Amino acid sequence: MSRQKIAVVTGASSGFGKLTVEALAADGWRVFGTLRNATTVNAAASNALRAAGAEVVELDVLSDTSVAAAAATILAAGTPDVLINNAGYASYGLVEAFTPAAVEHQFATNVFGSLRVNRAFLPAMRARKSGLVVYVSSVVGRVALPLYGIYAASKWALEALAETSSYELAPSGIDVVIVEPGDYPTEAFAKMSTADDDSCAASYGDLGERFSAALNTGRADIESRDSSEVARAIVHLANAPAGTRPLRTTVPANPAADAINGVSASIQSSVLTALSLSDLVSVPSASANA
Repeated sequence: MSRQKIAVVTGASSGFGKLTVEALAADGWRVFGTLRNATTVNAAASNALRAAGAEVVELDVLSDTSVAAAAATILAAGTPDVLINNAGYASYGLVEAFTPAAVEHQFATNVFGSLRVNRAFLPAMRARKSGLVVYVSSVVGRVALPLYGIYAASKWALEALAETSSYELAPSGIDVVIVEPGDYPTEAFAKMSTADDDSCAASYGDLGERFSAALNTGRADIESRDSSEVARAIVHLANAPAGTRPLRTTVPANPAADAINGVSASIQSSVLTALSLSDLVSVPSASANA
């Protein structure tokens, strides 16, 4: 009898994290869904994850102590085959209208949180010389749009760290992939943080409203999308043979991000080849219509 594979998903209380936990559990994985406030604010979410067949572990990506405790619990059950860095949140507003404290919190969650989680699990995965690390990014991790500057900056930073680690972890037999979802009707919209300097935002006049109206074009199409497409794409990557997974996957296909990813992959390949590191080059990027 084959060993049941283990997956760890951060930010599993809602959205893509919750859907990914459910999809992996339905596919036969032993899944640890991690979230904050598991017995209080997110008690209902915890119960839903357990009902889907997952194991719930308290984990706050902002806390060294919390991450260390969660990792100890999970690693006692076994080394993860897949580590999914999903925890994060979106922000919306004019760049100047965010105070440094608000920007620091965005990066602390979306970027430093993943670094903290990686440091807790990667030593065991490297020692075993196999595994997959998934970073849930966004198409705005490749394409800059008005009002998404702070959020995009955090995702651009995350993408740089993820791609760099894909080269650094390749000799250890660990794949790294980046999933870039487009807009989907998840809870992220309801939970979206906004710029916190109202007087600064007001000084821009109606520019913010104009940008917002432009970005909301096609909202009805977005509302009709199936958010589980992203979860299915992650499950597909988790089940793919090692060494065959594309570095970046857009869900659904996104012409702008796909074009940037294609050019970037070619340039990166040339740079690494020139440095005699061609063995670290990842599989070309892809699009998913799960």
